[in-house]
Amino acid sequence: MILWWGVPEHSLEDGFRCRRLQAGSINNKHCVPSLAVPGLKMNVLNMRVHQKWGFEGSGCKFIVSTSFSHQAEHNWDITQKGYEKKRAKLLAPYVPQTQGVDPALQKESRTQMPVPSATPASASSSSSSSKFHRARSGGARDERYRSDIHTEAVQAALAKHKEQKMALPMPTKRRSTFVQSPADACTPPENFSVPPDVTATTSSSSARPAAIDLPPSGIVKGMHKGSNRSSLMDTADGVPVSSRVSTKIQQLLNTLKRPKRPPLKEFFVDDFEEIVEVPQPDPNQPKPEGRQMTPVKGEPLGVVCNWPPALEAALQRWGTTQAKCPCLTALDVTGKPVYTLTYGKLWSRSLKLAYTLLNKLGTKNEPVLKPGDRVALVYPNNDPVMFMVAFYGCLLAEVIPVPIEVPLTRKDAGGQQIGFLLGSCGIALALTTEVCLKGLPKTQNGEIVQFKGWPRLKWVVTDSKYLSKSPKDWQPNISAAGTEPAYIEYKTSKEGSVMGVTVSRIAMLSHCQALSQACNYSEGETIVNVLDFKKDAGLWHGILTNVMNKLHTISVPYSVMKTCPLSWVQRVHAHKAKVALVKCRDLHWAMMAHRDQRDVSLSSLRMLIVTDGANPWSVSSCDAFLSLFQSHGLKPEAICPCATSPEAMTIAIRRPGVPGAPLPGRAILSMNGLSFGVIRVNTEDKNSALTVQDVGHVMPGGMMCIVKPDGPPQLCKTDEIGEICVSSRAGGMMYYGLTGVTKNTFEVIPVNSAGSPVGDVPFVRSGLLGFVGPGSLVFVVGKMDGLLTVSGRRHNADDIVATGLAVESIKTVYRGRIAVFSVSVFYDERIVVVAEQRPDASEEDSFQWMSRVLQAIDSIHQVGVYCLALVPANTLPKTPLGGIHISQTKQHFLEGSLHPCNILMCPHTCVTNLPKPRQKQPGVGPASVMVGNLVAGKRIAQASGRDLGQIEDNDLVKKHQFLTEVLQWRAQATPDHPLFLLLNAKGTTVCTATCLQLHKKAERIASVLCDKGHLNAGDNVVLLYPPGIELITAFYGCLYAGCIPVTVRPPHAQSLTATLPTVRMIVEVSKAACILTTQTLMRLLKSREAAAAVDVKTWPTIIDTDDLPRKRLSQIYKPPTPEMLAYLDFSVSTTGMLTGVKMSHAAVSGLCRAIKLQCELYSSRQIAICLDPYCGLGFVLWCLCSVYSGHQSILIPPMELESNLFLWLSTVSQYKIRDTFCSYSVMELCTKGLGNQVEMLKARGINLSCVRTCVVVAEERPRVSLTHSFSKLFKDIGLSSRAVSTTFGSRVNVAICLQGTSGPDPTTVYVDLKSLRHDRVRLVERGAPQSLLLSESGKILPGVKVVIVNPETKGPLGDSHLGEIWVNSPHTASGYYTIYDNETLQADHFNTRLSFGDAAQTLWARTGYLGFVRRTELTAASGERHDALYVVGALDETLELRGLRYHPIDIETSVSRTHRSIAECAVFTWTNLLVVVVELCGCEQEALDLVPLVTNVVLEEHYLIVGVVVVVDPGVIPINSRGEKQRMHLRDSFLADQLDPIYVAYNM
Repeated sequence: MILWWGVPEHSLEDGFRCRRLQAGSINNKHCVPSLAVPGLKMNVLNMRVHQKWGFEGSGCKFIVSTSFSHQAEHNWDITQKGYEKKRAKLLAPYVPQTQGVDPALQKESRTQMPVPSATPASASSSSSSSKFHRARSGGARDERYRSDIHTEAVQAALAKHKEQKMALPMPTKRRSTFVQSPADACTPPENFSVPPDVTATTSSSSARPAAIDLPPSGIVKGMHKGSNRSSLMDTADGVPVSSRVSTKIQQLLNTLKRPKRPPLKEFFVDDFEEIVEVPQPDPNQPKPEGRQMTPVKGEPLGVVCNWPPALEAALQRWGTTQAKCPCLTALDVTGKPVYTLTYGKLWSRSLKLAYTLLNKLGTKNEPVLKPGDRVALVYPNNDPVMFMVAFYGCLLAEVIPVPIEVPLTRKDAGGQQIGFLLGSCGIALALTTEVCLKGLPKTQNGEIVQFKGWPRLKWVVTDSKYLSKSPKDWQPNISAAGTEPAYIEYKTSKEGSVMGVTVSRIAMLSHCQALSQACNYSEGETIVNVLDFKKDAGLWHGILTNVMNKLHTISVPYSVMKTCPLSWVQRVHAHKAKVALVKCRDLHWAMMAHRDQRDVSLSSLRMLIVTDGANPWSVSSCDAFLSLFQSHGLKPEAICPCATSPEAMTIAIRRPGVPGAPLPGRAILSMNGLSFGVIRVNTEDKNSALTVQDVGHVMPGGMMCIVKPDGPPQLCKTDEIGEICVSSRAGGMMYYGLTGVTKNTFEVIPVNSAGSPVGDVPFVRSGLLGFVGPGSLVFVVGKMDGLLTVSGRRHNADDIVATGLAVESIKTVYRGRIAVFSVSVFYDERIVVVAEQRPDASEEDSFQWMSRVLQAIDSIHQVGVYCLALVPANTLPKTPLGGIHISQTKQHFLEGSLHPCNILMCPHTCVTNLPKPRQKQPGVGPASVMVGNLVAGKRIAQASGRDLGQIEDNDLVKKHQFLTEVLQWRAQATPDHPLFLLLNAKGTTVCTATCLQLHKKAERIASVLCDKGHLNAGDNVVLLYPPGIELITAFYGCLYAGCIPVTVRPPHAQSLTATLPTVRMIVEVSKAACILTTQTLMRLLKSREAAAAVDVKTWPTIIDTDDLPRKRLSQIYKPPTPEMLAYLDFSVSTTGMLTGVKMSHAAVSGLCRAIKLQCELYSSRQIAICLDPYCGLGFVLWCLCSVYSGHQSILIPPMELESNLFLWLSTVSQYKIRDTFCSYSVMELCTKGLGNQVEMLKARGINLSCVRTCVVVAEERPRVSLTHSFSKLFKDIGLSSRAVSTTFGSRVNVAICLQGTSGPDPTTVYVDLKSLRHDRVRLVERGAPQSLLLSESGKILPGVKVVIVNPETKGPLGDSHLGEIWVNSPHTASGYYTIYDNETLQADHFNTRLSFGDAAQTLWARTGYLGFVRRTELTAASGERHDALYVVGALDETLELRGLRYHPIDIETSVSRTHRSIAECAVFTWTNLLVVVVELCGCEQEALDLVPLVTNVVLEEHYLIVGVVVVVDPGVIPINSRGEKQRMHLRDSFLADQLDPIYVAYNM
C-alpha cells in the first residue's frame, strides 16, 4: 500500500513536497524519545522546573522536574510536565521488555504500521482539488532530496542505534521565552508557583541588586571539616543529590564517556607549545587506482546550412518572413493561455525598444546609453513576454542586458550582493514594466526606495505605449556573432557574493546550436517551460534556442504552479508539446495532484528535460514520475536529465532515446568512498550508498575533463571524483569586472601528475563534482558550493539534507526547509544543520528528531554534526525564488542573529584535534631550580618597598604605639580639627567628626559596652552599621573598652533571606558577645521577616547606639603589648570562603604608617573615599588612616551613587581632592553610567585636573580595560592619564601594593596566554595573537617584601617566572580567626619558610595569588632599578582543565566579546565540565544565539570544550562589595536549581 501525503501552498523553490509511507518503515510513534549512539554525543535541552517527576524504566532513570500549564498539551512549546506525560505514554509499552528484542520493533511486528492518524484526509483525498488542498500537511519533505531507498537506509541505521537507550539531558528552557501565539503570552499558567528565592540574585529588573557578600554554604577557612556539620556544608559535595541540574550533568557525563569518532591518537606535546593535532590520513582509506583520465570529446558540432550568423539575424528572419507564427504564450493565474507573442510582434516591439534606448532617453549629443553599456532587466516571473521583448531589444541596441530578480523589500536576502553586481557592472539604468514599477516599495513621497547596497538607478518602463516607433530608414546593426559580450547572467557563490557571468555573442549562438543539435529541435515545435526564463536552462531553451529554431514556448510561471501543480502537464497535453523543461520539484507537484486529472496524455513528449538532473537525488523523482505517468503515455526514453552551470552553461544532456533501446544504467556508489573522492561501487553496506543517474554525454563541439577540486587543476584518475571542466565555444567568458577570479575559473589549463600542462586549450570550471563513467556517460555527485571538507574528508551538503529529511521530518521540519553549511572553528570545518521548525511541533518531537538526525548522519556519513539548530517557521533568509539563502543563514549564525528556538551543540563529538592534555612533570628539586637560575644568570624574583627604618617620622610613632593613644593625643592637641565628613546622595554634608567629637563619642560607647553589655576586655563585638561615621565611633568605642570589633555589612531589608544568613554566620563564627547597631537595624534583626530567615531568639545582646547616656569612661583600656589583637577582619572570598583574619595593634600602626608614607598624608590633606568600609583596605582607609595621619577623609557611601551617579566625581572636583580611593564597582558604574554624559559633566563645571592619584582598591588582577576606559572617558574633564592606578592586597595582608605619590608610573606588559596556562610567563609584542595585557598593581608599600615561589616545591623562582606571591611585612595579619585553631593551615599560610635560598630564614605569608616580578628600566625612589609586581589571579579560583591552569577572567573576557547582548559572564567547573553562565541583556529570543558563539570562542581561544551554557537574566551573577564575581556561589545556585535560567544547553 502506497500513500501520498500532500503539502500546502508554498515557498517557490521548495515546491510541493510529499512523503511516501511504506509498510514497515519506522515511524516516530514507536520510538523511544532519547536515543544515544556510540561515538555520538548530543547536546540536549531541558525545561524549567518546579515539581519533581521520577520515572524508572529498565536500566534508565529519568529525574526531571517540571512546571505545568493547561495549555501545555496543545502549545508547541511544551512544558516539562506535558513533556513527562507524553514521554511516559510513549515509553509505557516498552517498560516490560523482552530480553534482547527492541521494543519498538516488537510492537511493529504486532501492528502492521498503521498510517498515522494525523493524515486520514490525505489518505483518502478525493479527486476534487479543494479537498486536495485541505488534505496537504504542513511539513513534507523537500522533494529535491526524496529517495525511498535512502529513507529505508536511514531508518535501518536508526534501528541499529535503538538498542542503546540512554537518558539524555533535555535542555532547560524558560516557558516564557519562545511563546508564539499572543494569547499564550498574556495568559500565565494557572498553578504556576515561583520557588522561594534563596539567592537574592535573581532580580528581575535589569539592575544588579545591591552587592552582597555571600558564602554559599558556609565554609570557614581554618575550620575542621567535621565541626558542626549541620550548619556547614562543604561546597564541592554539599549540593543536594536530587538537584535536577546535577542529574542532567550526570546524564551528560555518561554520554560523554562513550568513545569518540575517530578515537584520539596519542602523540607528544612539547611542553612549551600546545600542538593542535593534525588529522592523520586513515591508512585504510580507499585510494584511486585507475590511470589518469584523458579529456572526453563530444560529437562534432554539425554545420547546418540555414543556421543564422547571429541570434539577432534569426529573429529578423522569422519576424519578417513568419510574422504570424507563435513565439511565446503566457498563462494567467489559473493556468489558462492569456497572450501569445508572435514572431512579428517580437521583432517590431524589440525594434521599437532598441530605437528608444539608443535615441530617446537622452539628447542627441548626450545619449544616456551607448552600445556596450550594461542595463538591468527587472521583470516579474509571471511576465515572460515583456522580458523577452526587453532582452531582444537590448541585443538589437547592442547594450548588454543583466536580468535580475524583482526586489520585494529594502533588505532582501542577498539584495546587497545584487547591488554589488550592479555596481561592478556600472549599471545606471533599469528596464521594467509599468505594473512592476508600481509594485516596488516606495518612500513616503512616492519615490522608489534606495535598496540596500544598490547604486542609484534610473527606471525605464518598456510597455509598448511608452516606446517610440523607429523611422523607416533606421535599422539595427546586426553583425556576425563575435566575442563581444551579449548578456550577463548573475550567479551567487558559496560565500554569498553575486557575480556576473559574461556570455559573448558567439558563445550564445554556439550554445543555441549545440542545444539544437543535442535536443534535435525542429522548426515549429512546441515546448513547455516551467523554469525561470531569466537565467540558466529556462533562458537558454525558452528564450534563445526558441528563436533560433522558431519554436513556440509555453511559459508556466511559479505562481500558477502554486495554485495548480498539474498545469504544466495539462499544457503538454493541450498543446501536444514535444519538449518540456522541468525540475524534480515540478515532477513531484504533478504527481501529488495527478488524481485531479485522469485524462491527460504525455504521449507527445519526446524529451522531458530534467534540468536539475545533476542533483544526485533526482533519480528517485524521475523513477517515481515515470512509474505514475507511463500509463498516461510517457515514454521511458523521453526522460532526459541534464547538468548545467552558469559558467560552463549546458555541460551534458541525455539525448532522447530510441523506443525499446535499453535505458542507461545507474551507479550505486559508496558514501565512504565518495568522502575520500574515490568511486567505489557500494557492496557491503547498503545504508550508506548513493544511487546516481547519468546526465548523458558531453555537448556537441565540447570537450570535458575532471580535475582535482583543490590545489592546481591536476587531472583526476578514472576512478576519482573531481570538478568537471568543459572546453567549448559555448561557455561563459568571464566574471564581469573580476579579472582575478576569472582567471581561476575560465582559463584553466589542466596539468598531469608531474604538474606539466596537458595541451593548451583553456577549460572552464563548472562548479560540479562528478566523473565520466563507462561509455563516456557523465555522472554528477554534487556541487562545489555544497562541499564540506571535515578532517580531510569531503561531504556534500545536499546528501546531509537528504539524510535529515529521511528521518521522519514531517512532524518537525516546516516544508522540508533544511540548510547545511560548514563553519571554520579550531583549525577544521564543522558541520552546522539549520532547519525551520513547524509551528505546531512539540518540544519533544523536535528534540527527538534532532537526536535522531545526529545518529543518522553519524551512521550514514560517518561525520559528526557540530551544531543542529531549529528556527521558527519562515524565518530563514530566502533566495528570490523562495529557497533558503545559505550564505546569509551562515552569516546570521556566525553573528548571533539566527534566533533558534531549539539548539543542540555537539563539540565533544566533533572536535577530535585538541592538544593532548598536559602531564605534570615530575617535581624538579629546589636545588636544581636554584642552580638552573644561577646558570641562566637569572635573578631570584623578589622585590621590596622602601625600608621603613631609614625613613624619619615625627614623634608620633615613638610616642604612641596604639591608635587609641593617637586619637586621645589628637583630641587634646587639635580638638576641632575635622577628621571625617560624610556626604549624602545630594552631595551635602550630613555628619562630621572632629578629633574631640570622635573621642567623646567613643568614650560613651565604651561605657555602654561595659555597663549594658557587661563585656570584658578581649570579647568580640559585631558592629552592624551602614557606611558612615557611626561605624567609626563604634570601632574606637570598642578599642577604648578593650573589646575586639568585627565590622559586618548590615543585612539588606529587601532581601533578608539572602543577606541575613551571612550576618548570622559571622556572628556565630566570631563568637560575638554583643552586637552594636542602630535602632532601625535592631528592629530589623528582631522582625518577623528576619525570623523567617534565621533563628532570631539566639542573637547575642543587641545594643543600639542612637541615644547614648552622657557617661564618661572611668579608664581607657591600654593593651599590654602591641601584639594584642586590635580587630577581626571578616570577608567572603570569590570562591565563597568566609575567612576572618586577626589584626594586631602593631600591624594596624605599621599599615597606617606605610600608607601615610606612600601617599604623603598629613593633617592639611583631604582625601575622598568611595568604598565599602567593612573589610580589607577599604575598612583601613575609612576608619583608621585619618586618625593616624590626621588628614581629612570625605566619606561617600557607594550605594549613594545609585541615586546620583555624579556624586563621587563632583565631590572630587568641588573639594579639589588630590587623592581619591574607589572600588571597581564604583568605577564601572561611572564608566557605564556617565560615559556618554561628559558634556553634561563639563556643563556642571566638574573638573578633575586636581586629581593626582585615583586608586582602585582591589584584591585581584588589575582590570586594565576598565581603568583605561575610565581614564580615556574622563580625560576631557581634566583627568590625567597617569592618575588611575590599583592596589593589591589579599586576606593575609590587606595592602601589599599601593601606587602612592612618588615613584614611576605603573608599567604594563603583554604576556602570552598559552604560556600562562603552562604556568610560564612569555612576554610578547602588543597585538600578538593570544596576548594578554597586564598592568602593575601599584608600588610595593614601605616595609613590604615579596618573593615569587613555586607553590608545589616552595622554592623561589627566577625573574619573569609565574608563581605564588609570598609577602613579609610588619602589617601582615597574625593568622586566621577560627573557633578551633587549625595550626597546620595557620603555619602554612602565615608563617612559612622557603625550602632554600637566601630568604629561607624569613617568615613569609602566602597570598594565594599567582604573579611574577619583572625588573624594569625605570628608577625607583631609592635610586635602584624598579621591580614591578604583576598579579595574574587567585590560585584557588583557577580552573585545572586538561592538565593546564586557566584563569576564569580570561575565558570570561573572550565570552563577553562574542555578542553585544552579553552583559556579564562567569565560568566555573563541575565534575570537569566547563560551565559558562552568561547574562543576556537583549531580548530573550537571542538566548539560543549565544550557545554556539560561546562554544566557538572558548574552543578557538582557549582550546576548551564548553560542557554547559546557561543563559540568565541581567543581575543574576552575584557580585561582592569589591565588585568581584562570586563564582562558587553561582555554581551552588546553579546546581541547586535556583537561577531560574532562560535556557540551559548541555553540549554533547
